[in-house]
Amino acid sequence: MHILVTNDDGVTAPGLAALANALRELGLGKVTVFAPDHNWSVSGHVKTLHKPLRVRPAHLSDGSEALTSDGAPSDCVALALLGVIKEKIDLVVSGINPHPNLGHDVTYSGTVTAAMEAVIGHVPGIAVSMDTNRHPDYGPAARIGARVAREALARGLPPYTLLNVNVPGLPENEIKGARVTRQGLSVYRDQLVERDDPRGQPYFWIGGEAPTGKEEDGTDFAALAAGYVSITPLQLDLTAHDRIAELQNWKL
Repeated sequence: MHILVTNDDGVTAPGLAALANALRELGLGKVTVFAPDHNWSVSGHVKTLHKPLRVRPAHLSDGSEALTSDGAPSDCVALALLGVIKEKIDLVVSGINPHPNLGHDVTYSGTVTAAMEAVIGHVPGIAVSMDTNRHPDYGPAARIGARVAREALARGLPPYTLLNVNVPGLPENEIKGARVTRQGLSVYRDQLVERDDPRGQPYFWIGGEAPTGKEEDGTDFAALAAGYVSITPLQLDLTAHDRIAELQNWKL
């Protein structure tokens, strides 16, 4: 098997090296790393069409070899699948993001949308994130992500489906297990900050408190808060199927 590893924090981020090493240690097959050359956090699903993309050799934080690009995480995956990497890719694993990607955050997350790009290219995708604010050791999340990858390779994933894995920021012996969850509801407290630059021109900054989420039973927020790994299957079909019949009755 051939596994592509990427992230949205940049090729030198420690979580990327930890994840790649955990996948190699599990012996699932060849591991290739191809990640952005700088941080793309909260970048969402990007496809760069207005400028050329550069690809060059790089090194991870542990010194091992990788490829890097000036494109977004999803660009790195697209470039790899389109032929920059010649060997067929069987699985894309994105991470480890140093903060959880829960609820509505999956639409903003470069980590998650890199896995989405894989699924669009008909390759299974997994996104791995953890709460390093509580526990900065990437080891547990790397090993858990590698085990999820092993299961995904062995069992397969339905078309256009990816797995969003979030690991609590706890020592490995304190993690209670894993739960298959649904997306929870994010609670955002954004505020608009308006200031003037030195030339007297206004500029804006989106600020406010950090987002939280509703810890309802069965959700990613509840699982993580209770000390469990959250594994959420996500699909690219965003259609609200239960609303179609109602809208067909509208006078459109």
